[in-house]
Amino acid sequence: MKIGFIGTGVMGSSMAKHLLEADYPLHVYNRTKEKAMPLVDAGATWQDTPAEIAENTDVIFTIVGYPDDVKEVYFGEESVFEGLTEGKTIVDMTTSTPALAVEIAEKAAEKGVQSLDAPVSGGDLGAREGTLTVMVGGEADAYEKVRPAFEQFAGDLHLFGEAGSGQHTKMVNQIMVAGTMTGMTEMLVYAQKAGLDLEAVVKTVNGGAAQNWSLGSYAPRIIAEDYSPGFFVKHFVKDLKIALDEAEKMDLNLPATQQAYDLYKQLENEGYGDEGTQALIKLWWN
Repeated sequence: MKIGFIGTGVMGSSMAKHLLEADYPLHVYNRTKEKAMPLVDAGATWQDTPAEIAENTDVIFTIVGYPDDVKEVYFGEESVFEGLTEGKTIVDMTTSTPALAVEIAEKAAEKGVQSLDAPVSGGDLGAREGTLTVMVGGEADAYEKVRPAFEQFAGDLHLFGEAGSGQHTKMVNQIMVAGTMTGMTEMLVYAQKAGLDLEAVVKTVNGGAAQNWSLGSYAPRIIAEDYSPGFFVKHFVKDLKIALDEAEKMDLNLPATQQAYDLYKQLENEGYGDEGTQALIKLWWN
């Protein structure tokens, strides 16, 4: 099975590397070619457009930044759909909108192509270690076809239902992450103000009922003043806006998620959009 991979940023580069190490013939494309060159140097084949990726591979993975980027990759000039032929499979792992996932699936069906929406969670660490959580929407047979490839970079994967279900599940995930990130940040702010040993606090709290992934993964980075992006602030702002928009469609009020969005939007507005989500602490410690 020849695999195409579009989007070799913080997450995609590590995911694609796992596929290459598993001996899948890998073809890559990225808007900024230089970011894909380590994969090419390791044995991947460069293609000049998303259409060429689709023409030369059997399964095409995409993981880009925003829904507009997804639209461009699939529906723009020299796009994936221009290069697809019947029998192939497309897998969008970008955190995007459920409606766009459905639109892609409908277009794929017209061309005799299978489609999955499969956003991931686990950040840069999960991508590097091959332990990402993959949330999938689409047809069961397409899922089973792609499953061996998923398993190269996933620690947990699950098919949730029809097209768009993967994106809805990712919104559930991001709502939860919003709460743990704001809680972790305010915990550190309080602990510092109280004069406590922050490293000891993190170790102790993460061993009890307040244990969570954000605390274990991001609090040590904050203490080390490491704000490099495992996940960009600007992308989290995008995700939370999608979650709030979807909640509004379902006549749901999510005040805690709204507050998290407002805080991260403020952080982005203050110039920290390209830093990691742990930079939220800078609203207090700047």
